[in-house]
Amino acid sequence: MFGFLSSLKRPVQKNLKNLTLGTLAAILTVLPVYAQSRLVFIYPPINLSLGIDSLELFANEGVINRELAYYMNLAGVNDEEKEAFRQALLKKVDLNPVQVSRFFNSPMGQELLHRVGHLFSIQGGRNGLYPIRGAMVQAAFDEEGLTLLNFLRYLPVNMQFNLEEILRAANYLELLGQGTNAIVTEMKSISAQTRERETVPNFSNIRDIRQRGDYGVAPSRRVRLFDESRQREFDVVLVQPQRWREGKTPVVVFSHGLASSPEDFEEDVEQLASYGYVVALPQHPGSDFNQLQEMLQGFSREIVKVDEYVDRPLDVSYVIDELERRNSREFGGRLDLNNVGVMGHSFGGYTALALAGAKLDFDTLEEICGRNLWGPNLSLLLQCRALELPRKDYNFRDERITSALVINPVTSAVFGATGLSQVSIPVFLAAGSSDPATPAAIEQLQAFVWINTDDKYFALVEGQAHVNFSKLDAQMKAVLNSLPDLSIPNQQVIDTYGNAFLVAFAEVYVAENEEFRPYLTSSYAKYISREPNPLHLVQDDAEITFGELFNRKKPARNRPIFPRNIIPSDD
Repeated sequence: MFGFLSSLKRPVQKNLKNLTLGTLAAILTVLPVYAQSRLVFIYPPINLSLGIDSLELFANEGVINRELAYYMNLAGVNDEEKEAFRQALLKKVDLNPVQVSRFFNSPMGQELLHRVGHLFSIQGGRNGLYPIRGAMVQAAFDEEGLTLLNFLRYLPVNMQFNLEEILRAANYLELLGQGTNAIVTEMKSISAQTRERETVPNFSNIRDIRQRGDYGVAPSRRVRLFDESRQREFDVVLVQPQRWREGKTPVVVFSHGLASSPEDFEEDVEQLASYGYVVALPQHPGSDFNQLQEMLQGFSREIVKVDEYVDRPLDVSYVIDELERRNSREFGGRLDLNNVGVMGHSFGGYTALALAGAKLDFDTLEEICGRNLWGPNLSLLLQCRALELPRKDYNFRDERITSALVINPVTSAVFGATGLSQVSIPVFLAAGSSDPATPAAIEQLQAFVWINTDDKYFALVEGQAHVNFSKLDAQMKAVLNSLPDLSIPNQQVIDTYGNAFLVAFAEVYVAENEEFRPYLTSSYAKYISREPNPLHLVQDDAEITFGELFNRKKPARNRPIFPRNIIPSDD
């Protein structure tokens, strides 16, 4: 539900800045005040203000009065930038006003506005959450629609920009860009060094695992399950091969992300089924697409129910229990349920890692979620909901699960270093360099360093931005198209990477087939890598290099380029 991609022609650092600002623009859409109100700019000891009527005159008639001219001269704005600003004031974003209201009344929506309200507050310093929310909803209902100028008209009080805090937030965004650039550079360097040491076959002469396997794919089927112990009813989609492979049939369970569904990943896991796997995709009722629709339609206030942090991993374990019960009568006893692979995307990545042994760390959650500034990491809106759980030692480790592949997982606050250090089974982490929802530097690279196993892999796709853009709904696509200077990654290229590594990792660690190990190499990643979204892969021996990167110093300023914890502190 998150993720927007900036132009791939720009450096990653600028991409991430534009991308994250673009994402906030898509969620907040605009930051808006009544014609008689004023915007106040606070940067102690400086205190300046600008009347909304000056902006309205400029937007509607192109006239720059003395007041606005002072600010434009102060900022050194040229004619091209003036026209771009004028267009930005008038640009309309089509959003359903009722759904806007419902989203910003949800716990996650309120927390998002509370964070923005810390930067853009009521004059005097009180958090601007309520006037921002009210003005957004009123502007969305207005016949002129939701524009920056129209939003400004509806703010009922003078609002102040807390420039010192805004500049701090911008600095963290800049730091994330630098860190992401550093990751890409290091990935290229480490991959090149690793390729020199690898002994691999000529990939053009062996099987292309990006293509479908030999076992075919049977029509999927949906099964309704009921876990009596939790009084929880949910569906699971089963995808299996047309023909059984010899010996035991390997099993994988795939957990979908927030506001998603099993069907969103059905086509992806058909690749595994064609290689002889049975894949189960449980639907997690309190954090799926249906839950999002219930919130948007007014039947719920929540995008995600907090119990999902507990129920999701228990859903997966219950699915394995159910497959054990059905194994004899439905699968002829073929299923190998003592060596199950778990995979997941985003919130499903949390689910998979919890089952792999990662522990919730409430101390880390409290420390991070209590900060005034979060930095550019939208997934904290989700992760910090876990603070509402009863405080106890949750243990979701399922010993039947022996490997985990996670794509854009949420990890940094909910698990932290302590929680992730409990993972000791093989793990494959996949990340995108342009992901504002779960930024690679914060959510995946740190996890790669912290996870305590010698069998771990870290794959980075340049330009991947958390979501499959081809599956966005019409309204989200309209919002995306309204954002300037954005382009979409090549999903076909990214899908080929997924096809290859789902099979390679599962064959080695679920089916225990060593013949596929050459595909889990930097050399193979280089072989299948394609523009405009290059792929880089490193293994566990890169952990030391990345650990050093967290603390590397800039030559000039002696400041960490990539601190141990990019998430900002209030110091």
